[in-house]
Amino acid sequence: MIAIKNILVATDFGEAADSALRYGRELAARFGATLHVLNVMDDLFATGYAVEAYSAFVPEMQQAVETAARRRLRELLVDSDGSGPPTTSAIRTGSPVYTIVDYAREHGIDLIVMGTHGRGALAHVVMGSVAERVVRLAPCPVLTVRHPEHEFVRPDALAVPVRARPLEA
Repeated sequence: MIAIKNILVATDFGEAADSALRYGRELAARFGATLHVLNVMDDLFATGYAVEAYSAFVPEMQQAVETAARRRLRELLVDSDGSGPPTTSAIRTGSPVYTIVDYAREHGIDLIVMGTHGRGALAHVVMGSVAERVVRLAPCPVLTVRHPEHEFVRPDALAVPVRARPLEA
């Protein structure tokens, strides 16, 4: 029997990541697992976004990006009825692929759930895919969810009541 105790959902706050979060929540609830939600931010110093011209403002910009990410994570993880799985959130700075893989190793993650945009072949060759690289490097299985995803269908929802109609004479 495979024990799933920790599920990681990596989010960039896009629609594909929102779909992955829905899957992650449902899986965590069904397995009684802890849901980890991770956002990886770019390091503005490392990426060099206008560092030469605006080097004095980079620390403030980095802080503003992190504050916005924390606020967005809080909004995503609000569980109004309290019925959701135990959840922890984290924000890290660095390369998304390596940061996700490192987080999974450090926290004993049993399953990673990630959204994928389902780009065409040319876009994939030019830009690559974070999800694909995580699949190759992750220490555990990775479930990729393409947006729009298939909705979960509960087995009890499949049983559609049939109304008896009187026989016509």
